[in-house]
Amino acid sequence: MIMDRFRVDGQVALVTGGTRGIGLGIVEALAEAGAHVIVSSKVPKPDVIAALKAKGYKIDYLQADMQDQAAPAKLIADATAITGRLDILVNNAGVAQHGDTHSFTEANYRRLMDINVDSVFRACQAALGPMRKQQSGVILNIGSISGLVSNIPQPQAAYNASKAAVHMLTKSLASDYVGDNIRVNAIAPGYITTDMTNGGLADPVWGPVWRDMTPMRRPGSAEDIGAAALYLCSPASAYVTGEVLVVDGGYTIR
Repeated sequence: MIMDRFRVDGQVALVTGGTRGIGLGIVEALAEAGAHVIVSSKVPKPDVIAALKAKGYKIDYLQADMQDQAAPAKLIADATAITGRLDILVNNAGVAQHGDTHSFTEANYRRLMDINVDSVFRACQAALGPMRKQQSGVILNIGSISGLVSNIPQPQAAYNASKAAVHMLTKSLASDYVGDNIRVNAIAPGYITTDMTNGGLADPVWGPVWRDMTPMRRPGSAEDIGAAALYLCSPASAYVTGEVLVVDGGYTIR
């Protein structure tokens, strides 16, 4: 049956930045579909993990600061040590930073790239080991519409560049490792109601512009991204690789 293709029963998934916002939406979608989800975040949130387990989901937690160069490889190693395999990697951990390019500090730029690009590359690199050994696996990277268009009115050239890099990394890995039965895709969310965007959505200048430029005239939800993630991580998308799925209420069609 077609709905069975959206099940991921018995599969092991690792989700970075998984204790809030989009990451938490993805964790819940995968867990509800039967995956054993290993949740990671920089700051432990025992209450979130307890709430997930209370729903009957199979959940483990690993703390990791993805800005640390050694963290991605250690995280993958620790995750595979729990179950002996890794079927799904979701690289969701990321940061947003606005600011004029002419005054953007080196520290802010380096932090942005360390987390949004470098840690994603390193996590993918580390996950390829167990996935190639298994000759199967799915990698899902969370990009952004900011990797496709130059959003306004906020200045964010560095952030846009970081997400564009994630999109191209996704396509390149998909091409390079298709022979190992590893699929690599990305999601490019539009404006989603999360802790990261609430300030901008409430801003009297930014918020109205963001809504007016979105044909649906509203932000999306973490559940919207979770549903898209489940599709790309499940057998329902078995013939899909190297794609950047845009989930933006129509923002990029105009």
